[in-house]
Amino acid sequence: MKPILALSTSWNSFRHSDGYQMLREIADLGFTHAELSHGIRIVLVPGILRAIEEGFIKISSTHNFCPLPTGITQAAPNLFEPSAEEPKEHAQWLRHTKRSLDFAAQVHAQVCVFHLGSVRFWFFPPSGGLHSYLSKHPAATVRNDAAYARKLKKALATLRGRMTHPWQQTIKSLGEVNAYARERGVRVGCENREKLEELPLDDDFPALFEALGPETAGGYWHDTGHANIKESLGLLNHRAHLEQNAPRLLGFHLHDVNDKGKDHQAIGAGCIDFNMVSSFWRPEHLLTLELSPRVTVDDVVESKRRTEALIARRFPG
Repeated sequence: MKPILALSTSWNSFRHSDGYQMLREIADLGFTHAELSHGIRIVLVPGILRAIEEGFIKISSTHNFCPLPTGITQAAPNLFEPSAEEPKEHAQWLRHTKRSLDFAAQVHAQVCVFHLGSVRFWFFPPSGGLHSYLSKHPAATVRNDAAYARKLKKALATLRGRMTHPWQQTIKSLGEVNAYARERGVRVGCENREKLEELPLDDDFPALFEALGPETAGGYWHDTGHANIKESLGLLNHRAHLEQNAPRLLGFHLHDVNDKGKDHQAIGAGCIDFNMVSSFWRPEHLLTLELSPRVTVDDVVESKRRTEALIARRFPG
C-alpha cells in the first residue's frame, strides 16, 4: 500500500465551465485522483458527478467550502469562519460546512479540509510589525536577530491575549459538525495556515485534538508551503512541527515556496526539503499537489514525477 497522489483543482478549476472537462484534464496528465478545491463553482458539479460515475478519476479529498455557496464564483474558503461569534455568520458557516460534508460523501472523498478561522484585528494586526521589520532589514536572520525576537514575542503575546473567544468558538464549531462528518464517513482535515492571525497557532494543534476528544472526526492536514512561510518568520521548525503532529496526520498539501516567498510553486522550484517531508508519509496518507494556476503543464507533470520518485523511494516494491 502506498499513499494516494492527487492534483488539486486549484490548478485548473477557473479555466473550466464544465467539471467533466476539468477532471478529464487532470486524468489526462496521469492522475488517478483529484482534490476538489475551494474554488468549485456550482456550474462544475454536474460534470464532476458524471466524471466520477464514469470512473476515469476518483476524488481523494475536498476543501471546505465545496461547492461554493450560490452566487460566489471565486475561491472563498474564509467566506464564513468557524471562529466567528456573530450568530448569522456562524449559522452560515454551519450550513455550508454541512453541505460540503454532504458533497464530500457524495463524491466518496475520504477527507474534507477545513480552515479554522482567525483572530480579527480591524487595525494594526500583530503580523504587520514583523513583515515591516523584515522588509526594512532584509539581512536579518529571524532566529538570531534580537530586535526581531522581541517583536515576535510581543506579536504572539498580543495574539494570545485576543484569541481566547475565537479559539473557543472554533472548538465549539468543530464539535457541532463532528457527528455529521462521522455519519458520512468523512474525516475533517484541520489545516495549518500561513498567516499569523489564523487559527490554530501552530503549537496549539495537540491541544485542539485533546479538546475535541477521542471520538473526533478531525485530524491534522499539513500544508508544506504554509509551514515554510511560518518557518521563515521564526514561528516554527518545519521538521519539529511534523514530528509533533505526525500521530494525527491525514494528508498533505504539497507545493514549494520560491525565493520571493511565493507558495503554491511547482515541486523543486523552491526551497522546501521534500526529502524531509516525505519521511513523514505513511501508506494511508493522502498527498495532494496544490499548485498555482500559473504553474505550467510541464511543471505539473514534473511535480508529479518528483513526488512519485519520493513515494517509490519511501515505499519500495
